[in-house]
Amino acid sequence: MYIAKEESFGPVMVISKFKNGDVDGVLQRANATDYGLASGVFTTDISKALYISEKLEAGTVFINTYNKTDVAAPFGGFKMSGFGKDLGK
Repeated sequence: MYIAKEESFGPVMVISKFKNGDVDGVLQRANATDYGLASGVFTTDISKALYISEKLEAGTVFINTYNKTDVAAPFGGFKMSGFGKDLGK
C-alpha cells in the first residue's frame, strides 16, 4: 500500500496483519521502504521486541509506546529520512 511505503507526517499509524510467528516476514515488509525515521513495536514478549528493534531499519524504535523520548537522546533516520545519527546520508 502507498501509505505503508511513504514517509507520512501527522497522526498516521499503519497497522497490518501478519501470520502468527512470521517475525522475519514482518521485518521484510517494514524495511521495504526508502524511509526509516521511526518505528514502533508492541508486544508482551521482550525478547521478540529486542530482536525486532535490532533488525528494523529505523532511526528510533519505540517499544510498547510511541514518541516518548529524551530530547538529549541521539535522533535521526535511516535511508532517505533526514540526517542519520552519525551525520551520514
